[in-house]
Amino acid sequence: MSFNIARNGKKRVVIIGGGFGGLRLAQDLKKANFQIVLIDKNNYHQFPPLIYQIATAGLNPSSISFPYRKLFEDREDYYFRMTELRAVYQDENYIQTSIGKIDYDYLVIASGTKTNFYGNKNIEEFAMPMKTVSEAMGLRNSLLTHFERSVTCASGVEKQESLNVVIVGGGPSGVEIAGAIAEMRRYVLPKDYPDMNTSIMNITLVQGDNRLLPGMSQQSSAKALEFLKKMNVQIRLNTLVTDYKDNKVYMNDGTSIETRNLIWVGGVDCEPIVGIHDTQMGRGKRILVDGTNLVKDSKNIYAIGDIALMENVDEAFPKGHPQMAQPAIQQGALLAKNLKAIEQGKPTKEFKYKDLGCMATIGKNKAVAEIFGIKFGGFFAWILWMGVHLMSILGVRNKFFVFMDWVWSYFTYDRSNRMILKSFISHGMREIERHHLDNHWGDLKPNPKELEEMKDEE
Repeated sequence: MSFNIARNGKKRVVIIGGGFGGLRLAQDLKKANFQIVLIDKNNYHQFPPLIYQIATAGLNPSSISFPYRKLFEDREDYYFRMTELRAVYQDENYIQTSIGKIDYDYLVIASGTKTNFYGNKNIEEFAMPMKTVSEAMGLRNSLLTHFERSVTCASGVEKQESLNVVIVGGGPSGVEIAGAIAEMRRYVLPKDYPDMNTSIMNITLVQGDNRLLPGMSQQSSAKALEFLKKMNVQIRLNTLVTDYKDNKVYMNDGTSIETRNLIWVGGVDCEPIVGIHDTQMGRGKRILVDGTNLVKDSKNIYAIGDIALMENVDEAFPKGHPQMAQPAIQQGALLAKNLKAIEQGKPTKEFKYKDLGCMATIGKNKAVAEIFGIKFGGFFAWILWMGVHLMSILGVRNKFFVFMDWVWSYFTYDRSNRMILKSFISHGMREIERHHLDNHWGDLKPNPKELEEMKDEE
């Protein structure tokens, strides 16, 4: 296999990752004199802020996903390749991927983050993350399967384990999925499962910090806590999960909770990239960059978004920018301008983050928002949250279907996406179900021949 992309005299920009930052960069280079090559392990862009609604059957995965090739179908000198990065060869100006090598004039690393399990192998193996669409589908399948088993199992212990849900991480993702599952328990499950005793279903949100939403103000944290408590979500603050085994979540205070539904949204870190030296990486395995997002000690490699760490450049964020969508989008936009400036012999500009605020939704008519220093919560914050996210989704069709799903759910509380689709289950989710549900999926490890082929490619 190979990239099969011929040089045409234009400078080549290779972008690794089609998230918010990488996609914005690719879009803003549309009229520039570059050959653009975008690589990603998926063939679609996904919208992370709404992934929790996939996990809780509120939306279809296609509603928040958009194919890269559709985005680039009317552009010349734009190429997409579905592949995974293996290594960067900085001195030789090329990268090695799972389909072969490709050289570059400018390399932009926008590969984002992965779920951080903090070295706990049991949690990594059995907990259910929620960072990608495929993981959200696996989580949805697992939740629905456990709900089905709860009405057929003979054991009271297994019934309780199937209905208990433990969510680790009190950031926006944790708060949002806790609220969504609480609404399922109140409005959806009694209709779908009239023989289910939903009163014994416990939803517990575990947070290591002393408050929820630590990235927001104390006022917003308190409001989110109030909303969740009113929805009968149990909150455990200043608590760390230490292990998970035999269908029990163990915490550092000596307590444990029986559950087959452990949802892990407890943090992220970056995947180290072969060829990016230790001296070029900072805390959280993020890549150190200067004010123009140029990687430390490199001449033509840039990093943007969650994986980039820009220290002591932006006065308002001396320890680096938050790993959120807006910094990635703004860095992608500025880098596009700077690459054009470099080619035209003009000076480049340093990045200054414009904080547009942050928000989180907890349920119907319940959200918190902080916009331009103004803090508010409740119905207006919820309407604003919906409007901002709806406008950010790619594609008119996607916007329409998300809006219609939201309108239908608002008036009926009915979610029509409650199907268990096995084809969406990743290898990780299969392992979870194999252990939790005694489903035997066979040997998922690559065979020796596959391993040798991978080595040969290197």
